Amino acid sequence: MKNTLEIKDLDVVADGKKILKGINLKIRQGEIHVLMGPNGAGKTSLAMALAGHPNYKIRNPKSEIRIDGKDITKLTPDERAKLGLFISFQKPVEISGVSVRNLLRLVVKKDFEEKISKTTTDLKINEELLIRPLNEQFSGGETKKMEFLQAKILSPKFLILDEIDSGLDIDALKLVAENIQQMVKNNSMPGILLITHYPRLLKFIKPDCIHVLIRGYIVRSDGPELLQKIEKKGYQWLTK
Repeated sequence: MKNTLEIKDLDVVADGKKILKGINLKIRQGEIHVLMGPNGAGKTSLAMALAGHPNYKIRNPKSEIRIDGKDITKLTPDERAKLGLFISFQKPVEISGVSVRNLLRLVVKKDFEEKISKTTTDLKINEELLIRPLNEQFSGGETKKMEFLQAKILSPKFLILDEIDSGLDIDALKLVAENIQQMVKNNSMPGILLITHYPRLLKFIKPDCIHVLIRGYIVRSDGPELLQKIEKKGYQWLTK
């Protein structure tokens, strides 16, 4: 049976305002889903709600977020992570005094050196970055690569990538895209949700489904062909 992340009737409130309304999504192991939409649509808010950020509150008693059938809406961020949910945020926090290497060593007990060496090679990351404090004075591209490195090494069941393409040059973008494709084909086969404003990453990845979020609602879900319509017409036609 494939691992499944399922979101049902999700309403989210932040700062007293409802920002997500009746969100329904189902992502299975090995699938790549994309969430697109204009600025301010609520895309990052969904990532925050999935992570369990305390400022993003679920008010609807019918709302559910389930991993393999288990409702996680009452769980802490740490408990959600232990169930296999990894979320890469737009602006990851800086952690002074803690290197990426030492952070990962705490949670990866088996074959650590082999995994870290292979993943840095796959992502063409300078290993000197691993001994620097996490995200401190990293460039935008370095930050995104280090977030993705953590995801690959931790091998979560579900991977939420919020604007992973932001700050990457074209070569780095292709590299990340190749690694995303590899992840869904290897033994861990996570389910992946890519959250993006720009469609450029999708030139190198073929998703199973594209969802469009506008003003807190998912207004359309369709196959990769939806991207061509969005590139040609923008988002406005989806609100008519």
